Amino acid sequence: MNAKVKRTRRYDSARRQEAARLRRSAVVEAAGRLFLRDGFAATTIAMIAADGGVSEETVYKAFGNKIALLRAVRAQALAGSAPEHAEHRSDRMQAREKDPRVIIHGWARLAVEVAPRVAPVLLLVRDAAATDPELADLQAEMDVHRLTRMTHNARSLAKGRHLRSGITVAAAADVLWTYSSPELYELLVVRRGWSVERYGRFIADGMIAALLA
Repeated sequence: MNAKVKRTRRYDSARRQEAARLRRSAVVEAAGRLFLRDGFAATTIAMIAADGGVSEETVYKAFGNKIALLRAVRAQALAGSAPEHAEHRSDRMQAREKDPRVIIHGWARLAVEVAPRVAPVLLLVRDAAATDPELADLQAEMDVHRLTRMTHNARSLAKGRHLRSGITVAAAADVLWTYSSPELYELLVVRRGWSVERYGRFIADGMIAALLA
């Protein structure tokens, strides 16, 4: 009897955790849709709760405020569309792959997957930061995160002795930072009408030309 009770409790606990995860995901997706459609300032917690099918109290308990929600929207976009997070896939690829051109083309494929999701969010923050000090701080935070990630990737190339002579880790990180910028995606895909596939080929070719021997 005790074993049966414990199994039931574990099942109920897992079911509650899964339900909470689904509610959180629904709220994040609703917030992303509304932020991009109506703008950050015009979107209210009440609107997000209604769109996500939860109460306002649930949103406040899970996130606290709209800034935290925007962080969650960005984090979800960065994960990509596959079950495994895009950054984890990148790290796994770097660990097993010896050819730097294959690595960079792999980064470009991940960019094709992730950029259409995350670039609009980053551009939203950039535009709103001009008049909102809290979002200016958030933009600075996101910039630091992206540069930290690009520095990690640059160190991976340096460790494999793939960087062209004279290219430091810092310089390589700046190149990767530039090619991963939402502004480049905006210029080529949004304003010039490039396909994301063409964008991916462009950034791969550019990174290879700038960094490798």
